[in-house]
Amino acid sequence: MSTLSIRPVQESDLERCFEIETVSYAGDEAASKEKILKRIITYPEGFIVLENEREIVGFINAGATHQVELSDEEFKELIGHDPAGKQIVIMSVVIHPDYQGQGMAAKLMDDFIARMKVMSKSEIYLICQTELIPMYEKFGYQDLGPSTSDHGGLRWHEMSRHL
Repeated sequence: MSTLSIRPVQESDLERCFEIETVSYAGDEAASKEKILKRIITYPEGFIVLENEREIVGFINAGATHQVELSDEEFKELIGHDPAGKQIVIMSVVIHPDYQGQGMAAKLMDDFIARMKVMSKSEIYLICQTELIPMYEKFGYQDLGPSTSDHGGLRWHEMSRHL
């Protein structure tokens, strides 16, 4: 088993994060390189990477806000983001396909939740595909029902977790 570490993102991680986003999400669901760079620069506190001794294997990125509207596509570009916001909106939870099924998403999510508690955030929100609801429920998220978002032309569920 390789050694894993979690750390805040750095600008030099852009290419690898974009590669993981592209191979892990279908079509329009993946964020552009420009959006990922904006997330890195604008809110590095909400962007962590998981790496082994060779490479980044996955990441979570998010923004903060005072008012959550999960169907707001502009928020994915951090329009409306306020680092002082008590609510966190996750935009990507992604593990490279070569490393999926090894419990790495759990390590990443547990660390992310702990970091948000330290930052005195109150709630974490996300949207996910129906088949991922049970995974997020294991981390204490509650299904809020179908989302009005049609991001990537797909159907989504809204979830939240109180901190």
